[in-house]
Amino acid sequence: MEKIEQQDSSASGKVRISVTGLGYVGLPLALAFAQKVPVVGFDTDARKIALLKQGKDPMGECGKELFEKADVLFTSDEKDLRKASFHIVAVPTPIDAHNQPDLAPLLQASETLARNLSKGDYVVYESTVYPGATQEDCIPVLEAGSGLACGKDFKVGYSPERINPGDRVHTLANTVKIVSACDEPALESIASVYGLVVEAGLHKAPSIKVAEAAKIIENTQRDVNIALMNELSILFSRMGINTYDVLEAAGTKWNFLKFNPGLVGGHCIGVDPYYLVYKARELKYYPQLIDAGRFINDSMGGYVAKKIIKRLIASGKPVLGARVLVLGITFKENVPDIRNSKVADLVRELEDFGIRADVCDPKADPQAVREMYGFDLKAAPEPRAYDAVVVAVAHRQYRALEVKDFLLWLKDRNGLVADVKGLYRHRIPQDRYWSL
Repeated sequence: MEKIEQQDSSASGKVRISVTGLGYVGLPLALAFAQKVPVVGFDTDARKIALLKQGKDPMGECGKELFEKADVLFTSDEKDLRKASFHIVAVPTPIDAHNQPDLAPLLQASETLARNLSKGDYVVYESTVYPGATQEDCIPVLEAGSGLACGKDFKVGYSPERINPGDRVHTLANTVKIVSACDEPALESIASVYGLVVEAGLHKAPSIKVAEAAKIIENTQRDVNIALMNELSILFSRMGINTYDVLEAAGTKWNFLKFNPGLVGGHCIGVDPYYLVYKARELKYYPQLIDAGRFINDSMGGYVAKKIIKRLIASGKPVLGARVLVLGITFKENVPDIRNSKVADLVRELEDFGIRADVCDPKADPQAVREMYGFDLKAAPEPRAYDAVVVAVAHRQYRALEVKDFLLWLKDRNGLVADVKGLYRHRIPQDRYWSL
């Protein structure tokens, strides 16, 4: 433990840090630390490692200048992890086809670390998990694979990630970081290391479970609030009023919370609540509010598709053989991440009714879309080809569209613009416009 405990924030050169998992969370973390201390950036994806060695971020989040100043070894050789004494795990924690936690990436990363762990090392998990996972699932793997004892031979902590893809305002440096550890000395050492890169300050949680719970309720709270907005949008649609107009009016109250309806996908809000539900059920508690929020948000892709179909029928357009242009497939605006995109649900629902959907997205990787969802992206919309245009993702390019652009793509002036984000309300005649 001397390798960590003898250092303080002014002696950062005494430690080499490893980061396992170089995605949206791990890469910015690795590059931030690499401005201060030597870093080993480990990922099993050899193709990604090759790009990173060229100073290219496949997610488009980190600029080339960060690579140029970074003291980092990008590698897919797990033996390089032995060069570090402070290990950070930032791998995905997805759900399976039955919405159950899939800890396979986390446990595999733990097995890899265990084979390369030395006495005195630290392991800190950043992946979002249910409370108890670090101590109940990960530490036993570390101990079994290394032959070392947690607390005696190595220390473990948990510091939940708070990276927001595509956000250039709320960064690693200016966002308060939660840290926790298996004991008090380890907590102080872990805090000193994260203090190298986090300027906004650290919150020392009293236990690892508290830190795990804090992270998972951050996204669960957002999920439930967005579900409320989605449910209201369904209700207001029946009342014939625009949800965004209602929210704009209600938002003039000082304590009204700003949440909007929408398609809730991605690897955080659309996934993390299931981890909490899983743990609750294991404890014989059935969380009705969280479950209800998940049901509503998971249903919205199909709901949007059905509203489009009803509007097409009402306008006298045949549904079978109709063509619809869908703008955007990523799970949120201005990022290339397509994981758990609810736009895909919308596309599948349209196709189930015999509608041909053309999907465009300037951010998404066409090969990744084909492999994950089974359809091809279209390079550009066709002129005068569509019965409806769906603005599904608010990329900058789509925010800049004008009414004339929609007229160029629609077959005729009776074509529908379905605007999920409400970007074009009051700019397109109501009889040809729909939004949540």
